[in-house]
Amino acid sequence: MTRAWLTPILLALAGLLAAGSRAADGSPVAGLVLLVAFLLLAAVASPLVFPRSVTSAEALRRSEADRRPVVYWRPGCVFCLRLRLRLAGRAHRAHWVNIWRDPEGAAAVRAANDGNETVPTVLLAGRHHTNPDPAWLRARIDDPASGSGPAR
Repeated sequence: MTRAWLTPILLALAGLLAAGSRAADGSPVAGLVLLVAFLLLAAVASPLVFPRSVTSAEALRRSEADRRPVVYWRPGCVFCLRLRLRLAGRAHRAHWVNIWRDPEGAAAVRAANDGNETVPTVLLAGRHHTNPDPAWLRARIDDPASGSGPAR
């Protein structure tokens, strides 16, 4: 759990230090701008940006029932963040598994990626897709009948 929050905490602390330094130099407005920028970065890097994670077993069970994709991710991964932000409001239509909190999820990712924990890895229609194009996944989420097809 602490590993997931390390980057956001460090970003917030760096923002406080930078803001304090600017304020001490007589530039409180610049300090405030820096603080806000670092806090926004900390928020984006936090696990709070992602939909609530479930276990791999629960995600697989739900996916079988509703045919939604399973997205394996981990905090701090810029590619996971890119996928999450590009999915926007559609992100809740997938089942998200944090591989740092779920050993079964981490094992599934390693099995799909030659022993590497490469994320995001998306399981859709029984096939794994490593770091898929967000537009491709958006299209699959919008039209589940389109099948998995190749992940460009």
